[in-house]
Amino acid sequence: AEVESDILRRVRTLLRELDGHHPACQCDRGMLRWTLHKKIDQNPSNSSVLVRILVKELERAERGDFRHYIIPLLHTLMYTLIKAPCISDELCSRVYDFCKKLLTLPKPFCTIGLDYAVRLKMERTAPGMLYQRMVISEQNLKSDPYPYQEKIFIFADPDLLSEAICNALVTDTEAAQVSQSPRACMCYVIIHAMQAALGEGCDVSGLKGSLQDMPASDVEHWFRQVVAAVECAGNEEGADRGQHAARLEKIYRAVLSSLQAGNAPLGGLQGTPLPNPNISFHLWTEDDQLWKELVLFIRPLSQSCEPDCLSQDLDNFEIQDIISDCECCEQTRFSVLSTDSGIERDLPVASEEPFAPCSAKTEQSRLQRKGGIKKKLSPLESMAFLQAGCNGPGAKPSAKPQRRLGIALEPAAPLQRLHTARIVLLGDDRILGRLAQAYHSLRKRETRRVFLTPRLNLQFYYIPVVTGQPNTLAIADHVATGQEELCEVAGYLGRADPWYESNINTLCHMIPKLATMPSSPSKHLVTDLFITDVIAYYVRMGIQPVCFQVYAVKIFFNHPAQEPAEDVFLTELRTQVQESISHKELSTTKKKTTLDGPGIDLTVTYRKVVVSDRAKELAMSLRSTGLVMKAIPADEAEDLVCLNVNITEIIRINNLSGRSFSAVANRLKTRNIKIRSTEQRPFTVCLDKDSRRAYRNVISVEVSPCPEPSYCLQKTRTMKFSLHETEDVGLVKYMPKSLLLPINTFAGVIQ
Repeated sequence: AEVESDILRRVRTLLRELDGHHPACQCDRGMLRWTLHKKIDQNPSNSSVLVRILVKELERAERGDFRHYIIPLLHTLMYTLIKAPCISDELCSRVYDFCKKLLTLPKPFCTIGLDYAVRLKMERTAPGMLYQRMVISEQNLKSDPYPYQEKIFIFADPDLLSEAICNALVTDTEAAQVSQSPRACMCYVIIHAMQAALGEGCDVSGLKGSLQDMPASDVEHWFRQVVAAVECAGNEEGADRGQHAARLEKIYRAVLSSLQAGNAPLGGLQGTPLPNPNISFHLWTEDDQLWKELVLFIRPLSQSCEPDCLSQDLDNFEIQDIISDCECCEQTRFSVLSTDSGIERDLPVASEEPFAPCSAKTEQSRLQRKGGIKKKLSPLESMAFLQAGCNGPGAKPSAKPQRRLGIALEPAAPLQRLHTARIVLLGDDRILGRLAQAYHSLRKRETRRVFLTPRLNLQFYYIPVVTGQPNTLAIADHVATGQEELCEVAGYLGRADPWYESNINTLCHMIPKLATMPSSPSKHLVTDLFITDVIAYYVRMGIQPVCFQVYAVKIFFNHPAQEPAEDVFLTELRTQVQESISHKELSTTKKKTTLDGPGIDLTVTYRKVVVSDRAKELAMSLRSTGLVMKAIPADEAEDLVCLNVNITEIIRINNLSGRSFSAVANRLKTRNIKIRSTEQRPFTVCLDKDSRRAYRNVISVEVSPCPEPSYCLQKTRTMKFSLHETEDVGLVKYMPKSLLLPINTFAGVIQ
């Protein structure tokens, strides 16, 4: 009763924090969920107590219409259930029934409820399946029944974070991987599966001893046996929990020696550690670094058959070398003069006679191309892959079987997305601007030649980190006046998802503090566990994306010989009047300022956003000192696909004392806007609050939602065959038109 009372108190404190009642000690913010799970890890037998309390709180939240409690409680429950040594079928059934009730609620409740209901159905039939799959995929253990692999890539911009923070994160991520050998992880899977199925009838100590004394080959053998048994039970229609337990008990008896199996005392339930996921830390120094890391994850250099196939120097690493699929290792190509037209009716008559001297094998070899270059996918096949990359995790069959005389080829097996890359961004809005650039570049690469899309599931995560004392780059940024201004995306995600606000936004100042703490045993105890654990919890449970519109900007310069620049931004575009350089320009500017006031004359053409979504073109001329386009709304209920433009307009006022000027804020909402300097005076443009992405000598900008590259390609190809069609036809109708950047949170947007 005392343990249950303490756990209930901790859960209620967690819920009060969601209501805005933060703990008295500010250092405890964001650590309540972590301390709760750590307490259960210290005494795993209390897992069932916590699950039972969480189920009661979920049912109470549903009855009392406290919907903002449901998703945090459900994530906490599922994480506990995955790590628990053994949960009764009765308790799993209650959780499963509650998840089914969520299907009657709107998104994201029904989405999360359906996902967890599917998982729980498998877990009830094959206990330990969720733990097993998580460890196999995160640790990249070889398993034929479940061949999926995952990896976490942490990207940090060295210009935005201090060296101390980067060094601390590198140390923590490396320390998290030290004690995690494949053998140890296999033993964890075996022990957890046995204990989940057999409960207190499992001699954990004896099982650990037997596995430790075994050679690595035997451990791998029993690991394969356990994985096959669990996967078979989880995927089998009408499988019974009792049959699964009996099957695992046979394996359990075989692993233990007869002496241990008969005489060893049972020690009750014991916890099995959930290993830290495979994490790599990267300082983002190159523009195409993200793409290179993803390619190496799919096709490591160690797997290439020749050094020339995958160059060790990634500076010259191009996707054509990957797509060729190590053609240098194929048979030598022969240069043969062909007299075959490729048309079946042009074949010699003798080859069609029933008693022709040449055999079928000889005939087949004559018609077969030797050492040919790989056939390039047709436009329709390429678009099928690209559409799958935009809309869902599935991939469609890529190859249409080629006809050969007398041979019926089976269709090629569809490529499966066996790899999941979880990209975690550390920093402020400026690193998200770089991510938008990299993602747009990646999508354009995939449009030109598909490689990653059918093979890789790509997930993005964002942890805001702001240093207490901004570095020189932050000082140079004219928009970096406050830390809240630099974390608009994190602020929006926190308002949309309270669990993200509680667990992730609190790291904004905590990571710099932990990184700069003096070295001590207590410091290592906190940092090594807390930061790594929170990142692991976020990527494991944060599966609901919030999609942000990426905007394309075309920039024209005052020098006629200079080509227009094309770029993208995610959060903000800011313009300011550029100071004159030449003496002639300076004198002209002074005269103009005296007569018309500060700033420059602009012509603004935009498409007004109206409720009916009809296009309404408007234009206006004004004098302005600058403007700001915000893509992140101040309220989570507002439309994400909309630009809030604030123009500082200069108005001339004539009175008895003379001429004066006043600045007025002119606000408008739009998705497409063009701005031009009518007097050819240049201005500066800064994207995503990043001074490294500033353009000078600009006289005109055009901003619109960035189109999805695959949509543009298919649209162009469709227009070639239907010149008079104005609306989308065929496959184009079902493809996303705009490029959206998905950032995962725990709940998505809760309306």
